[in-house]
Amino acid sequence: MARHVCPIWIGYFLASGLRRLLQNPSKILASHVSANMKVLDVGSAMGFFSLPMAEAVGPRGKVLCVDVQPKMLDVLRKRAAGAGLADRIETHVCANETFGLDGRADEFDFALAFAVVHEVTDPARFFREVHCLLKPEARLLLAEPRGHVTEAAFRRTVAIARENSLAVVDRPEIRGAHAAILTKPVRTETRRVIRF
Repeated sequence: MARHVCPIWIGYFLASGLRRLLQNPSKILASHVSANMKVLDVGSAMGFFSLPMAEAVGPRGKVLCVDVQPKMLDVLRKRAAGAGLADRIETHVCANETFGLDGRADEFDFALAFAVVHEVTDPARFFREVHCLLKPEARLLLAEPRGHVTEAAFRRTVAIARENSLAVVDRPEIRGAHAAILTKPVRTETRRVIRF
């Protein structure tokens, strides 16, 4: 799914404690991830968000970390083992064009796509696959870095997500990022939708 892949050396910075001062993953995810959930982290890199999510889901939960770069996932697995969270984390190397998660429809309670959609070649396909993988009423936290993505480009990304059956339900404030919470609506129910 990658158009431009983040270099491996940047992955170390993205997983650093310095970044935690600007974007604390536990605070960002606190209202979205809880015990026993199955969570999807798309573009997980070295696990900046994956490890805090693994702590939050507890021993009965699971975090599936998907990335196009095997080296990023190698480092993530080592970090998870060092933190005692390896049993809660599953990793999956995806292809450039697809997640490759056939047979896992309606499986996940929450998905995270943080600083990843601007790197994919086909955002429409990306959102179709996320929609398929989420359970009804499950949510996706979509965030893109302000330094790489303009507000107008983020609005276009959100429009593509809406065209692919995801509804915007919130616009959280995340330092240094454009962000939106989207949901996979239950088709028979009318939902409050935030206009973008």
